[in-house]
Amino acid sequence: MLETPRLLLRPWQTRDYPEFAKLNTDPKVIEFLPACLSVDASNALAQRLQTLIAQQGWGFWAVELKIKHVFIGFVGLNPVHSALPFSPNIEIGWRLSSAYWGQGLATEAAQATVQFGFNDLQLTEIVAFTALGNLRSQAVMQRLGMQQGALNFKHPSLAKDHPLAEHCLYRLSRAPYQHIHT
Repeated sequence: MLETPRLLLRPWQTRDYPEFAKLNTDPKVIEFLPACLSVDASNALAQRLQTLIAQQGWGFWAVELKIKHVFIGFVGLNPVHSALPFSPNIEIGWRLSSAYWGQGLATEAAQATVQFGFNDLQLTEIVAFTALGNLRSQAVMQRLGMQQGALNFKHPSLAKDHPLAEHCLYRLSRAPYQHIHT
């Protein structure tokens, strides 16, 4: 579990599932995802994310707003799928309820996650990627100090002509990050 001034990044609980299912059908949240998830698919995803945390001790944690004790989404680290051109690597990712956007919560949770990745896991690099049009996520990546890669790529899970197929890659190396944050 990670803690920030306003958030807990913690293992998933079954009480998170209904809010996660709502989040996964919110048109704002899924704008840059291939499709909304059914309740069953959303629950299955939450279960997979918790299983990975249980197996490796880290992953995409459930995020809880401490002041209200409410689930607001997920933030964390995940091994990059082997079909991606920058594999093997570890990605940072997030998905928060749109009701909590614009408050710096994704950045706050992501900063704690980056610190965990570099300090506890001793990662040498963390990557992030998103569809080209997802400027909100790219802004979080930039606030983390991540640098955009020179080349974009087509996400292998999407058809080459899919409107979200073109993705950009951001990278953050441990040495420059630690230099700035020490």
